[in-house]
Amino acid sequence: MTSINVGSVKINHLNKSYDHHKEHSLKVLDDISLDIKAGEFISIVGSSGCGKSTLLRLLVGLDDQFEGKILVDGQAIDGTSLERGIVFQDHRLFPWLNVIDNIRVALLNSQLTLEEQNKLIDEHIELVGLTKFKEAFPAQLSGGMSQRVAIARSLINRPKILLLDEPFGALDALTRANLQKELQRIWQTEKITMIIVTHDVEEAVFLGDRVVVMQPNPGRIKRIVPVSLPHPRVREDVRLSAIRNDILTDFSHTLEDHLVIPTIKDFNQFQFAW
Repeated sequence: MTSINVGSVKINHLNKSYDHHKEHSLKVLDDISLDIKAGEFISIVGSSGCGKSTLLRLLVGLDDQFEGKILVDGQAIDGTSLERGIVFQDHRLFPWLNVIDNIRVALLNSQLTLEEQNKLIDEHIELVGLTKFKEAFPAQLSGGMSQRVAIARSLINRPKILLLDEPFGALDALTRANLQKELQRIWQTEKITMIIVTHDVEEAVFLGDRVVVMQPNPGRIKRIVPVSLPHPRVREDVRLSAIRNDILTDFSHTLEDHLVIPTIKDFNQFQFAW
């Protein structure tokens, strides 16, 4: 029986810097602490440069140069693991492989028989709604369909945690909205922990049980906003709009307008190129 704690994440006083040369370094994450319950859907939202994608890289194990602790089910992460799947903004499908074989790539080190692999692949193709397109190649798929294949591939090894780095950022608004609904359905079906990084506040609120609002220079958590509404959610729910508008205030800055006063007062003193 699966433990109810499978997929929990604990981040303690995480700091991350990039060294430019011996005397100076650029701090990108500052004292990040966050507890994520197993099966929770967490949205991390922030403007460009707040370190949200860097945080995701640390969670997946692509970078081990940091201060602090990252624990998954109480154990410190040690490099990448099949227990932590990831989906990037770019679907990264192999153009010479069809949908079935693009997903099969994730099973290269699997001990499953070919028959077992095929059954598992079919289940995940059905999960993302692409059964009719399983023989198609990436060039024959839309951007949204390609991202569905990427999601299926990331789930094929039954990870405890799925990390998503702006997975719908390159898609048009209608496709993006449809895939958000699909992701919500998949999360409810798979019952695993999901963490999405996005700059889209509406997306963060629509999907997340909690929204982690980050601010830049260096990246740090400004506040964590609970979204205590049941799934599946309806985008038109005024309660979602109220939470979204509240979070948007964290990114609004009042700028004072100033007229530029020229220092040259005599028009004849200007020099022109003609």
